[in-house]
Amino acid sequence: MKITFMGAGSTVFAKNVLGDVMCTPALRECEIALYDIDGERLEESYVMVDCLNRNINESRASVKKYLGVENRRDALRGADFVVNAIQVGLYEPCTVIDFEVPKKYGLRQTIADSNGIGGIFRALRTIPVLEDFCRDMQEVCPDAYFLNYTNPMAQLAGFLGRYGGVKSVGLCHSVQSCSRGLLKELDMTYTDPIYEKIAGINHMGWLLEIRDNDGTDLYPEIRRRAAEKLATDKDCKDLVRFEYIRRLGYYCTESSEHNAEYNAFFIKKDHPELIERYNIPLDEYPRRCVEQIKRWKEDRQKYISGDVSHTRTSEYASYIMEAIVTDKAYKIGGNVINTGHLIDNFPEDACVEVPCLVNRAGIQPCRVGALPLQLAAMNMNMIHVHLLTIEAAVTKKKECIYQAAMLDPLCASQLTIDEIIRLCDDLIEAHTGWLPVYH
Repeated sequence: MKITFMGAGSTVFAKNVLGDVMCTPALRECEIALYDIDGERLEESYVMVDCLNRNINESRASVKKYLGVENRRDALRGADFVVNAIQVGLYEPCTVIDFEVPKKYGLRQTIADSNGIGGIFRALRTIPVLEDFCRDMQEVCPDAYFLNYTNPMAQLAGFLGRYGGVKSVGLCHSVQSCSRGLLKELDMTYTDPIYEKIAGINHMGWLLEIRDNDGTDLYPEIRRRAAEKLATDKDCKDLVRFEYIRRLGYYCTESSEHNAEYNAFFIKKDHPELIERYNIPLDEYPRRCVEQIKRWKEDRQKYISGDVSHTRTSEYASYIMEAIVTDKAYKIGGNVINTGHLIDNFPEDACVEVPCLVNRAGIQPCRVGALPLQLAAMNMNMIHVHLLTIEAAVTKKKECIYQAAMLDPLCASQLTIDEIIRLCDDLIEAHTGWLPVYH
């Protein structure tokens, strides 16, 4: 079995996914291909993964490295699973562009890697690279599963599912941590295994049902405690999602800092008091990037010195591989195309996040039915932006970029149509060299 890791320079994430593989008996005697376009980071990851293989896997796996586009096909050749963790344009220059150019128009963001104007342009510079990956995969590993971890998830998984021509699924950390994180935040005790039902779109999947293992519905107490937090705990970091519970009735999968920019409710130029009221961390992602770069410089020696170990995490990748290889059934929350209306009140070409069964037959999405109308409406605000962004990437039509930005709730609530068009033009120009030519 061969596993190819695209974007292997993401050393810590490579450690988690490939360390999980080495902790799984059915997978540990595999070939691991590390691919990146940054030679220094690739070498660091190679040293780390090789040490991990010796320390926890008795060198059962074989680890090889592949640098640059000219070696990409060899990295992919014969792969059974391809894990994607690339970041096109990195923090500098592209993430900085995604934040600083909109600021000139008075448009502030928190994370800007999934939705909003930042998510649109992150998708536009990433989809062409995924298109190249898929073209290579069709020729050298046509039966491989493409496991995408790169954001913006809905746009990328939506492109892969409709245009990639390979077996694919989008994977996010937020589904498996949603329920227990909520219960911990509200100081609620529970007994595993809890029952949960989650569906929607990436970063705005809805916790539709949650029960203790004796069948007790936990939502009434969740709603009571969330309302109490909103009224009394001004230091709480999850007030946006607790406001969702109060106004919409349900909690969603991804953090409040993400969801603060997915709508027109919380970030408003004329109401700066909302930033403090809901503890909204503007410019949060750039701060994280700077801290992560600093932390990597401090931790780098630990990862490449040989003093590295690992315990299996909750990341889906190794469990998916194990289920397909061994036929040991496993359930994930996967990002897939809404084929056959897995969610009834969404378009069929939308990318949805729904429960999926995984076994030897592959990744099989489960039908959810219709979402409550208010939740579907929240999701649809983003789905149309996703679809137009994908349309722009496929057709290279600039008007589709404009239309995606015009329909984005945060952009539309802050800027006029003319300002949105000018903002898009400025971002296109600032991304010169990172985007194909749009007409």
